[in-house]
Amino acid sequence: MVIQGANRLSANAKYVDALNVFPVPDGDTGTNMNLSMTSGANEVRNNVQGHIGKVGSSLAKGLLMGARGNSGVILSQLFRGFAKNIEAKSAISSKEFAQAFEAGVETAYKAVMKPVEGTILTVAKDAAKAGVAAAETEESITAVMEAVLAEAKASLKRTPDLLPVLKEVGVVDSGGQGLVFVYEGFLAELKGEKLPETPESKPKMDELVNAEHHMSVQGHMKTEDIEFGYCTEFMVRFEPEKVAENPFNEEQFRQDLSEYGDSLLVISDDDIVKVHIHAENPGNCLNYGQRYGSLIKIKIENMREQHSTILNETDNQLREHAAPVSTEKKPFGVVAIAMGEGIADLFRSIGTDVVIEGGQTMNPSTEDIVKAVESINADHVYILPNNKNIIMAANQASDVSEKAVTVIPSKTIPQGLTALLSFNPSATAEENEELMSEALQNVVTGQITFAVRDTSIEGLEIEKDDYMGLIDGKIKVKNKDRVEAAKEVLSSMLDDAEILTILYGEETSEQEVDALVEYCSEEYPDLEVEVHNGKQPLYSYIFAAE
Repeated sequence: MVIQGANRLSANAKYVDALNVFPVPDGDTGTNMNLSMTSGANEVRNNVQGHIGKVGSSLAKGLLMGARGNSGVILSQLFRGFAKNIEAKSAISSKEFAQAFEAGVETAYKAVMKPVEGTILTVAKDAAKAGVAAAETEESITAVMEAVLAEAKASLKRTPDLLPVLKEVGVVDSGGQGLVFVYEGFLAELKGEKLPETPESKPKMDELVNAEHHMSVQGHMKTEDIEFGYCTEFMVRFEPEKVAENPFNEEQFRQDLSEYGDSLLVISDDDIVKVHIHAENPGNCLNYGQRYGSLIKIKIENMREQHSTILNETDNQLREHAAPVSTEKKPFGVVAIAMGEGIADLFRSIGTDVVIEGGQTMNPSTEDIVKAVESINADHVYILPNNKNIIMAANQASDVSEKAVTVIPSKTIPQGLTALLSFNPSATAEENEELMSEALQNVVTGQITFAVRDTSIEGLEIEKDDYMGLIDGKIKVKNKDRVEAAKEVLSSMLDDAEILTILYGEETSEQEVDALVEYCSEEYPDLEVEVHNGKQPLYSYIFAAE
């Protein structure tokens, strides 16, 4: 069921992406849900067993570590609650099956600070209620799943009535549509049917995560300076006899392994413990793990060899993913998420330790953020998501990480930069959280991008390839000419501003930027203007007015 549900979603991920309500090239709901569900399916595939509760736990763990963006995080919470409800059961009845869906909904709603109806949450809630009602008279799990799917589809059709922006644009909720695809896969498997699996649906989560991870570790150091040379990942399946002799305690297990290296990540449940560590002698780690059970899914990679190869082949990518390894512990560290080589360099220049590549079209997973946090040798780490769709994954990473972590809920690149400039190294962690959070209110963000389809939204009739101007996330301007769109946005932003920062994108010419700066000088003679080549995709300009 899990694997076919993941395949069904993956085969339709691009369609789900296309349902985003804003006509900008940031359709990422399907991508995020697909990567999240694929991570969960991989975990299930690698832990095949007959105990349904343990299968559920595997799914929940894989989803948690692969969750990307709001949609991926909500999906992970739906199945985390589902799995928790059945974790002690080796088999379940139709009633227990339905109750697990309901438990998942409860968990997901608790995870969202301000739940919005007309989204994936509503679809999941309505579908779960239908499943519980069906289970009162049906003993067949297949019949219950039919009721769940039927109501999920019906609820999906109602989402435009609950969320006006969906009706205005003429689409259903993208996250809800993604969930329907998962449920379609579930039902097909229960019925013994096989839905088509396209080439793009082949799971590739492991390669993606590992590639990003290794690039981030190696970007800012010489090969000979790598202290712990082997990226070591393994899982231990507990054996009763060994655990009886050496009772397992996760905290002690983590503390003992920390002696062998750094970048340590330990996750456990009743059946398995998963380990990621950078070690100079990986055999010592494996020997220690064997005290508790049998080793499975072992992967050891020579990072010094990889470092040399990557430096030669992908120097530009390394700069975007760079994660310095420091041997001297410091009080504070910073992780920021950003797209664009110039923007990443800007964050690093004002104190960011690790910049994770990510933004509208590529949200980093929980695991990506956790690994970035763990790579910083600091007592307390701040995370700047710089995108509203990444905040939930950042909060989840904060919960998972063993370090003291604070998420500053920055929704835009300008907010993130302003927050970081407000950081005071002499203040306490709590004082800095207050300073940085307050700074988010002191900047207005403008963006210029283009429409990928015709639509009507917020009173604007927008045609494909129109340039659109957004102010603090809301579309305020449309124009066939990019510079004119930029001028219109600036005229709405600069009335009380003293400083304007312009970050121009990878397809914007310097001549065009010079003309825009000259316009600002003429119209706003007292305005201080700073210009940086952000090299960001999708957005021709990002403006910060303070």
